[in-house]
Amino acid sequence: MNTAPAEEPRWLTDEEQRVWRAYLHATILLEDHLDRQLQRDAGMPHIYYGLLVALAEAPGRQLRMTELAKHAKITRSRLSHAVARLEKNGWVRRENCPSDKRGQFAVLTDEGYEVLARTAPGHVATVRQAFFDRLTPEQQKSLGEILQIVAEGLQPKGADADLPWLR
Repeated sequence: MNTAPAEEPRWLTDEEQRVWRAYLHATILLEDHLDRQLQRDAGMPHIYYGLLVALAEAPGRQLRMTELAKHAKITRSRLSHAVARLEKNGWVRRENCPSDKRGQFAVLTDEGYEVLARTAPGHVATVRQAFFDRLTPEQQKSLGEILQIVAEGLQPKGADADLPWLR
C-alpha cells in the first residue's frame, strides 16, 4: 500500500481570491440584471432569449435539438423543458428530422422571430449599459482574450467528455 503524503492544495493567493470573488459577484449580478430586463420586457428568462437568438441565426431558423443544447451549454432535458415552454408561447415548434427517426429540430416561428425582434433592442441596450459602457476599448479587448482562453481550457475535446449537452 502506497502511503505517500497527499499534496498540499494550491490555495488561492489573496489577490487570486479577490479576483475570483469579484468575477463570481459580477457574473451573478449581470445574469440577474439581464434576466430581470428580459422578464420585464418579454416575459422570458435570459436562457430562453439565447435559444431564440441561436434559432434566428441558424439556416432556416432551425437547429437539431442536440445542436441547440450544445449552443446553449445545457442538458438535453433542460433544453426539452425550455423548448416546451417556448412552444406553449407559440415562439418555437418541433419538427421530426427526416433523416433520423430519433432526431428533432427546434424551429423558430414567425411569432417567435417577431418577439425576438421587439425584444432585441432593449436587451442590447441593457448589455451595453451593464457591461460594455463600463469598460474601455482596451479592457474589452483584454477581457475578451481572457475569457476565450478560459473557455478553450474548459472545452473538453474527447468523445467521452462530460458535457451538459451530452447528458
